[in-house]
Amino acid sequence: MKKTLIALSLCAFVSQSHAGIRQYQADLGSAKWQLTNDSRLECTLSHQIPNYGEAKFYSRANRNTNMEFELDMLRLPDNYSLAQVKSVAPNWKPGVAGRTLADMKLHKQFSPDLPKKVAWTMLSELEQGMSPTFYYDDWYNDNDQITVGLSTSRFHKAYQDFVACVGNLLDYSFDDIAYTVLNFKFNSDEFTKASKRRIAMIREYLSLDTELELVLVDGFTDSYGWKSTNQKTSEKRANKIRDYFIKYGIDAGRIEAKGYGEKRHIASNETVLGRAKNRRVVIRMDKE
Repeated sequence: MKKTLIALSLCAFVSQSHAGIRQYQADLGSAKWQLTNDSRLECTLSHQIPNYGEAKFYSRANRNTNMEFELDMLRLPDNYSLAQVKSVAPNWKPGVAGRTLADMKLHKQFSPDLPKKVAWTMLSELEQGMSPTFYYDDWYNDNDQITVGLSTSRFHKAYQDFVACVGNLLDYSFDDIAYTVLNFKFNSDEFTKASKRRIAMIREYLSLDTELELVLVDGFTDSYGWKSTNQKTSEKRANKIRDYFIKYGIDAGRIEAKGYGEKRHIASNETVLGRAKNRRVVIRMDKE
């Protein structure tokens, strides 16, 4: 009986000695938070984790305030599993209890992320001096567990800058303006009031997003009047928008304008309302 107990104890000791925890977290001397994107299109608060990767909180221009968190790993997951996200008190806050925040899905060969509410909660915990920490089993070594902690050191100043950036984001996104129809007053190249507001939004976006290479501007008319006159009017309307963008500093090589006259009606020309819809310029933008 004693031999059996000794053997079991020895097996347990061997099993524990093979298991390990690999910890990744920036120390006080090397910890750094920084605002890596600071524009009206995107704000990114990033934190380097030595030998592991980068933690990133980011928010993008949108109608609604949005926030996401991404854990950009140097070695991506090799299987599907879950990581537990906990708020842990640092060494200088002894006796403070931590709490579980969420479970994070680990997808094969993808950097894991977390949605708006959890991301904001993690930022709130960091602001209070707590360290959001991730726990998961190592997919490369069955005997190891990984812990990844976000340091609170040098967080507050970068966080203040990040919050200010988020508050200055555009309240519309690329998708909101990627396909826009502008309408004109009768027999004129003057915009309606709604179209004036819309083109101002597009101009502002173009001035900020230098990666958007080509904007197509297509002009159209109703079929009221001479066909040749309508063709010239459609060209004039398209070129007016192109000139408007250039006037505000948009590179002329990014804008391509064409007039199509009476072609491609979208409504009946038998009614006043229908003809008003046909007097239009369509602005199309595309991103890879």
